[in-house]
Amino acid sequence: MKSNNLKGSLILCLTALIWGLAFVAQSGGGELVPPLTFNALRAYIAAAALYIFYKITSIKKEKHFFPEDKALKKQYLTAGAVCGAMLTVSVNFQQFGISAYPSGAAAEARSGFITALYVVFVPVISLLLGKKANPVIWISVLIAVAGFYLLCFSGGVSGIYTGDILVFICAFCFACQIISVDKYVGVTGGIKLSIMQFTVVGILSTVSALIFERPSLSNISAAAPQIIYLGIVSSGIGYTLQTVGQKYAEPAVASLTMSLESVFAALGGWLISGNTLSPRELIGCTVVFAAIIVAQLPEIARGRKEQAQS
Repeated sequence: MKSNNLKGSLILCLTALIWGLAFVAQSGGGELVPPLTFNALRAYIAAAALYIFYKITSIKKEKHFFPEDKALKKQYLTAGAVCGAMLTVSVNFQQFGISAYPSGAAAEARSGFITALYVVFVPVISLLLGKKANPVIWISVLIAVAGFYLLCFSGGVSGIYTGDILVFICAFCFACQIISVDKYVGVTGGIKLSIMQFTVVGILSTVSALIFERPSLSNISAAAPQIIYLGIVSSGIGYTLQTVGQKYAEPAVASLTMSLESVFAALGGWLISGNTLSPRELIGCTVVFAAIIVAQLPEIARGRKEQAQS
C-alpha cells in the first residue's frame, strides 16, 4: 500500500511539474502568437490528444462518442457548451494576463501562484451558491489576501501589473468552471467532458481570433514547440498521468502534491527564462501557497475520514 502511494505521489509530482512548466510555455509562446490564436491552436491539439487517449483506454470501446439517447445527448452538449465556454473565458484571461506582463516581471511565477488561488475561490463561490463551507476557508481567504498583497503590491497600488489583474480574474473564472465541471462530470465522464471543453475553447477562440487578431504564420511556426507542449504534453500526457497517479495515491497526498504546480511554475521561470522574484514577492508566493494548502485541509480531512470508515 505504501509503495503504491509513493508511486502515485511521484506520478502526480511529475504531473505538477508538467503543468507548472506550462506557464513557461505560455509566456514564451505568448511573445510570438496573439492570445486567442494561441489558445485556439493548443485547444485543438489538446482535444485531439485526449480523444486518442479516450479511444485507447475506453473500456466499453464505444462506437459513438455521444449517446444515442436524445435526452442524454442533449445533456452532453449542454455540459460541453457550458463548461467549454467558461474554460474559454478562463484560459484567455490567463493568456492575455501572461502576455501583458513586462519583461523581467517573472510572469511565470506570478501567474502560476495567482492562478492557483482558484483553490480558495471554489469553496467561497460554493458558499455563495448555498453550500456549507468549513470555517477554515475564511482563514485561507485572509492568508490569500495577505499573500496577494505581498506578491502584487510591492510598490503600492501603482506596483500591480495589468497581468496580475487579468490572471486574478482568470483564477475566479477557473473556480466557476470547476464548479460547473463538478455539476456535469457525472453525466459525461471526465475525459469526454475534457474533450468537449477543449473543442469549444478551440472554436470560440478561433472565431474571436478571426475578428480581433492577425497572427503571423511565421510566428505560429516559431511558437510550435510551446503550442505542441501545451496541447500534447500538458493536456494529453498530463491528464493521463493525473488519472493514473490518483488511482494509487491517497486523496490527501494527491491534493497536496498537485498544489506544487505553482512552485514548479516559479522554478521553471527561474531556470528556463531567468526570471527572479524579489524577497517580498517570494514571501508573497509562500503565503499564497500556504493559503492554497489551508483551503484544502477540510477536504483532506474528509477524505481521510471516509478512507478510515471504508
